Amino acid sequence: MYRFAHPVLSDCQPTADGQICKGWFQAAAIYWWTALVLRVARARGLGTRVLPYVITGVALVALSAAFTTTMLILDYPYFPEEPPALVMFLLRLFDPTGVIGLALLVLAWLERQVALAAFALAYLVVALVPINFGWGVGWGPNWGFAPQLVINGGLLLLGSAGFALAQRLRRPR
Repeated sequence: MYRFAHPVLSDCQPTADGQICKGWFQAAAIYWWTALVLRVARARGLGTRVLPYVITGVALVALSAAFTTTMLILDYPYFPEEPPALVMFLLRLFDPTGVIGLALLVLAWLERQVALAAFALAYLVVALVPINFGWGVGWGPNWGFAPQLVINGGLLLLGSAGFALAQRLRRPR
């Protein structure tokens, strides 16, 4: 790996013979941290394959970035009118909160967890349907997203607390 990666140099100080720099190989640091995490995971009995999760994450980020870039290139062609329902659905699906729901759904499928799949579907419904309970209506364009973000984040927090409690109750005493 050291043969193919270039060192990162910083804090170079001139000396009489040339210069002295701090240097490290960024690729090696990423490699060794990944190897350490995988070794610790396997030592604790988590010897699952990581590749499906990495592929899913990269694909969802690429899909979200491609959709966002497309909307920016088109310069939001529906302004100032409201976009059609399908476009609004796609905008919500590929924004970060929707992508979190898709990632949870894929994780449930990979792990074959019915409870996680049910939670992911419930989260996707909440993320895709515009819910604000009437608050935040007059907050303007800078804060109009806040109610939906609080609702989505609150649902994720409640779900994580519920799964933690279920795991704790399942453990033998």
